[in-house]
Amino acid sequence: MLRPLTSKSLILYNRNFREDDKLVKIFTEQAGKRMFFVKHAGKSKLAPVIQPLTAAELLMKINDDGLSYIEDYQAVESYGQIKGDLFVMAYASYVAALADASIQDNQPDPALFAFLQKTLDLMNQGLDHEVLTNIFEIQILSRFGLSLNFHDCVFCHRTGLPFDFSFQYGGVLCSEHYHKDAHRSHLNPNIPFLLNQFQAVQFSELETISLKPEIKRQIRDFIDQLYDEYVGIHLKSKKFIDSLGDWGGILQDKHEEEQHEKNSY
Repeated sequence: MLRPLTSKSLILYNRNFREDDKLVKIFTEQAGKRMFFVKHAGKSKLAPVIQPLTAAELLMKINDDGLSYIEDYQAVESYGQIKGDLFVMAYASYVAALADASIQDNQPDPALFAFLQKTLDLMNQGLDHEVLTNIFEIQILSRFGLSLNFHDCVFCHRTGLPFDFSFQYGGVLCSEHYHKDAHRSHLNPNIPFLLNQFQAVQFSELETISLKPEIKRQIRDFIDQLYDEYVGIHLKSKKFIDSLGDWGGILQDKHEEEQHEKNSY
């Protein structure tokens, strides 16, 4: 049975179905993630609003046992700044895919919806997309059933010290307890410190982000290790980011120079 619903929504992806129809995966604030059917998508009035990474308030017919339908829409946000930059678009697509992977279909999760939307809003405003992605990755770990401790030593519970991370214990060790794990990570102490900040930060309080490129690379490498060890998902959107490779690095360096010049004015 179809039931009417109006909800804030975010298009995750779409794919072709038959000749000119589409199946559209949408994350709705009130009804969770749903698959929608759009007939004659290319000619439909819905064509502008079913593109990936488009937010809108949708008037829908929800089907709890099959495909749902979009009746109308308003208040569209197309995230033009994100889509105008290859790198930002790649990271935005990844956080959307990560949100998709973290919860089951048809289960409302308004908190995750708001978190994803705010992440995209900040990316669209020009805040550092790599760091925003790292914050999203760390805070969404709870959706995968993980609770990692970057705050205090897992043995003596002291805080504010140079820490290293132990995969064996799922948390940080102070120097007096390094010997407890012969395979500790040997991290730059700034990395656990920053990840502890990432766990607690509220995006409503976030106005600027500035980290050195080398620190960002170390954070990226370590979060990749965390996901490989504890989560075990391999998303195409993350593989695309990784596959940017050397040519991507060259373009990224140029991009960072341009961003630095822009922020200097």
